[in-house]
Amino acid sequence: MPPDFTFETAARTRGLLRICGVDEVGRGPLAGPVTAAAVILDPARIPEGLDDSKKLSATRRTVLARAIFETAEVCVAHASVAEIETHNILRASHLAMIRAIAGLSAPPCHVLVDGNMVPRGLDHPCETLVGGDGRSLSIAAASIVAKVERDRIMAKLAGAHPGYGWERNAGYGTAQHMAALLDLGVTPHHRRKFKPIHNMLYQPEIATD
Repeated sequence: MPPDFTFETAARTRGLLRICGVDEVGRGPLAGPVTAAAVILDPARIPEGLDDSKKLSATRRTVLARAIFETAEVCVAHASVAEIETHNILRASHLAMIRAIAGLSAPPCHVLVDGNMVPRGLDHPCETLVGGDGRSLSIAAASIVAKVERDRIMAKLAGAHPGYGWERNAGYGTAQHMAALLDLGVTPHHRRKFKPIHNMLYQPEIATD
């Protein structure tokens, strides 16, 4: 079953008209920021074909992201690699979500969050939805925008740091990425506290006679 407007409709029947869906992308990669999007859909102008971004092709995501920006209220925000290192990836993803919500033109009346945790510091009425990007159209829209925007960032970073394949793997630990780490080393955009990078940087020296 594709996502629908059930949760948004239920909130609207309670008089909550500014309903925001929020989702993040980029928890798992070894490089790059974590990105979140907050989207308030116009019930009269919902783009057709919204779904969990992972179920859509890159071309379809790009088309839908453009339609979302044209018809909905959208804000995109990030947490940097430095923030991921300072806090942890969960806290950084929540920071990105809170920033995206805060960047909307006016505060939402109700927030639909993908997952099972309310971001710490979120001071708006909130509802968590496990698998929300496949259940709520607002969260699906947020997942699409976040994915497209983060992929764009990683493609740009790939131009400055060729060889890691970020334009294709978005910083995930693919075979090409791991091989490039061995050949080219670690960049400032890598998450040094993530286990594969940490192990590579801090391998114990082998004593030789």
